[in-house]
Amino acid sequence: MPTLNLVSGPMDHSPLRAADGGAPAGTIGDLPRWDLRDLYESPESDALRTDLAQAESDAAAFAAAWKGRLAGAAPADMAEAIGKYQRIDEVLGRAASYAQLLFAGDSSDAGIGRFSQSINERLTDISSHLLFFTLELNRIGDEDLAARLADPALAVWAPFLRDLRVFRPHQLTDEIEQVLHEKSVTGAAAWSRLFDETMAGLRIPLDGRELTVGEALNRLSDQDRAVRERAAQAIGTVFGNNIKLFSLITNTLAKDKAITDSLRHYPRPGSYRNRSNMVEDEVVDALVQAVTEDYPRLSHRYYAMKARWLGLEKLEHWDRNAPLPAADERTIPWDEATRQVLAAYEGFDPRMGAVARRFFDNPWIDAPPVPGKASGAFAHPTVPSVHPYLLLNYHGRTRDVMTLAHELGHGVHQVLAAPHGYLMSGTPLTLAETASVFGEMLTFRALLDAETDPARRRLMLAAKVEDMLNTVVRQIAFYRFETLVHDERKSGELLPERIGAIWRQVQTESLGPAFNFTPDYDVYWTYVPHFIHSPFYVYAYAFGDCLVNALYGVFTSGHAGFQDKYLDMLRAGGTMRHRELLAPFGLDAADPGFWRKGLDVIAGFIDELERA
Repeated sequence: MPTLNLVSGPMDHSPLRAADGGAPAGTIGDLPRWDLRDLYESPESDALRTDLAQAESDAAAFAAAWKGRLAGAAPADMAEAIGKYQRIDEVLGRAASYAQLLFAGDSSDAGIGRFSQSINERLTDISSHLLFFTLELNRIGDEDLAARLADPALAVWAPFLRDLRVFRPHQLTDEIEQVLHEKSVTGAAAWSRLFDETMAGLRIPLDGRELTVGEALNRLSDQDRAVRERAAQAIGTVFGNNIKLFSLITNTLAKDKAITDSLRHYPRPGSYRNRSNMVEDEVVDALVQAVTEDYPRLSHRYYAMKARWLGLEKLEHWDRNAPLPAADERTIPWDEATRQVLAAYEGFDPRMGAVARRFFDNPWIDAPPVPGKASGAFAHPTVPSVHPYLLLNYHGRTRDVMTLAHELGHGVHQVLAAPHGYLMSGTPLTLAETASVFGEMLTFRALLDAETDPARRRLMLAAKVEDMLNTVVRQIAFYRFETLVHDERKSGELLPERIGAIWRQVQTESLGPAFNFTPDYDVYWTYVPHFIHSPFYVYAYAFGDCLVNALYGVFTSGHAGFQDKYLDMLRAGGTMRHRELLAPFGLDAADPGFWRKGLDVIAGFIDELERA
């Protein structure tokens, strides 16, 4: 069954990935809304009903034709079967994308929620006919499959088979796989839906208004410290009033995952995510170790400076995203943001700029912050036969421009990789973040180079450091939080107070002695959707940021043919692993010194701020 197939920015309540709310009306200009009719006209669309009915018929016929036959199939016949499987799966992916995007646009609409759930259930039923296929492919012996791959017809599908077989040691019997598949809609997916609908329905009473969670979180970057404090306390109160529900959701999903991981013999809670990211546990361990060891020279050092800049002996949690003194709060109209980002992309390479421009020439972006809409930002590739869509909540700030650059990078990557087809165009999360973070870096460098005022450059540099700390340090702290929660959940259900204590522990470690954490902050773990939808996803942001820092260093060094190699890397989609993709640039993520290169870039920016 197709799953939520999107990539998003690192979830945080910093303005880098702010949610709803924003600048005064009339200053941003007309914000684009997406048009989902390229997928389907409406939930009642005849085309949608026809596609689902045909997919169900085709899936049943496929099972009748191929179930039990793959072991003895000739290579060319196997290749034909994979092609048919991809065509059916893409139809299911198209319907899933439509339901997901509708729900993201307004998760408070009961009718849309019902439609989304009904689509999920229908797709689960249809895809149950197809479940045998990947299971049987994985039962073919390694030597047998290697011999068959000598046939050019099957060799086309080698990347798909390679990635599929990563999960071979963890595959269960057909009967157990069938049960897990069919019950998924009443298990993790149902709890995820409950989280989404609950979060979308929460209102934060603040200064005489009832704000959405996103609007309230956005107040944590207000220039007025009193506003930030009131917002923080109001958010903490509402989250605290709902803490039993969020704790139940978290405990249930952690236990559900532990049961599945045990059945599949994954060595630890994060192992499934690492396998799906096509990266070894040890590589992730090296990244986490490098970042945590660097907390003192990165986040601890920066926030000590920020406390001095703000004239505070200690920072409270509501000061973390405070604008710096004399920060320019000028609202950036959408048209100006568009020009800035496109200029950066086109300045790097006109070919990349031409792909990026398509998102603005067509209704592929949904930018206004409106009630009921998913917070933050993401890029959804949908299916190769259509095109990606971007969801933003644009407020008119510089960091919103960076968010646009980030999600546009995902979109460009998805367009360039689409020719590989539904089964091989997608990339692991670790590589999916490369294009997005690189797009951010291009845009930031272009804006910084154009700025001649030393004070403005210092503010821009400080904002970039905060963005990078949110992407690297904060996401690794989130990963540590998940790891500790899932490990401890093995011994029994965690009380809300215990989850809060773990949250405070990792925040204290990562942000450092410059902060004083009040008790209301113990409930702030509740709003991070990655913990619910995609456990252990978050380290991919740090992976991508450090990788891009190293990659950008190669670019600025004048590496011959960099643009061609970079576009080839994006076009590769999921056909190559990170070692193959980075080799043309002389980089290797398995090298212990690789992560240091990325972290040195952040430290260098902080060095520059200390000298300013």
